[in-house]
Amino acid sequence: MSIKLSVPLVLTLLASLSAVSAQQCNATSHCPSSAPCCSEFGFCGTGSFCLGGCNPLASTSLTSCSPEPVCQNANHTFTDFSRILSNATYFDGNATKYDWVVNQGTILNSTAGELAMTLTQDNGGTRLSSTRYVHYGTITARLKTGRWGGVVTAFITMSDIKDEIDWEFPGNQTTEGQSNYFWQGVVPTPTDGKTHGNLTDTFSNFHDYTIDWQEDTLTWLIDGNAVRTLKRSDVTGSDGISRYPSTPSRIELSLWPAGINSSGQGTIEWAGGLINWDDPDYKAAGHFYALVESVTVSCADAKTNSANATSYVYGTNSSAFSPSVAVSNESTVTNAAVGALAASKAVWGALVGGGALALGAVLL
Repeated sequence: MSIKLSVPLVLTLLASLSAVSAQQCNATSHCPSSAPCCSEFGFCGTGSFCLGGCNPLASTSLTSCSPEPVCQNANHTFTDFSRILSNATYFDGNATKYDWVVNQGTILNSTAGELAMTLTQDNGGTRLSSTRYVHYGTITARLKTGRWGGVVTAFITMSDIKDEIDWEFPGNQTTEGQSNYFWQGVVPTPTDGKTHGNLTDTFSNFHDYTIDWQEDTLTWLIDGNAVRTLKRSDVTGSDGISRYPSTPSRIELSLWPAGINSSGQGTIEWAGGLINWDDPDYKAAGHFYALVESVTVSCADAKTNSANATSYVYGTNSSAFSPSVAVSNESTVTNAAVGALAASKAVWGALVGGGALALGAVLL
């Protein structure tokens, strides 16, 4: 995505962020106590910075980020958007009120009751995140992909420390899908991305894409048929470290512009070339789009969690190599997800992280 802001506007925006530290953060450079939370875009702050995407391993302490709303079994349909918050910066952590937040872009409701994610030259793509996290379980998205070179449809899980599991559909390849996974933002080996073909047209036909993520086995399925399996033991090295996605993750759906000049050449080629903004489909509709009919979630821990379980928290012994997660009854709600702090996250999202709607693909 290409974000163009004038220098005076940038300076004005930065000057207005009095409650936010411009300090960047990562696992080796933690946030200060004055701005304790490391946001998903890698900047320190408070309030909304402490919600979804806040990285506990890069924050002041493991308890700086708000607890993550615990998984619940659900079948999400989109005949109306009453359970979707259209601006994620106003989310206060209350997952009983909203099932999804729009991190960026625009969603529309189709005449058949599906959710349409849109992509225009101006909005830079659309991304939604679930308000609740999944810590192992089975997630199925029923969707129709885009069909245009450079335009990528994605259904992934993403943890706050960048464990990631992907279904991605690049550009105009409408007879295949691609599976991938990351461990704390790293591809364990360069060959971990796989392509699965022989599908009926993914733009014209709905398919069920499933991530069956269990503690020791990860399986990708299409229309109920397993197409790939990864075992935890497959990615446990001689050092004893398991490079397997293992931390609570939000579900993310996105339509994003990989085929733009600011992307790397490898990403552009992977996505099917540069986006043609004169495409007849774009001219007719005013946007590119992908359709989501439903998302079904079956939580692996639904039967074992106590009745008063509300959240996941990282254990006091968590580290980059051995994160530990516990189920708790701590509140996930914060009162600081509005006003200047919310605006600051939106600004940093545009300036720093806007192009990373599906983090895996940009690493190609």
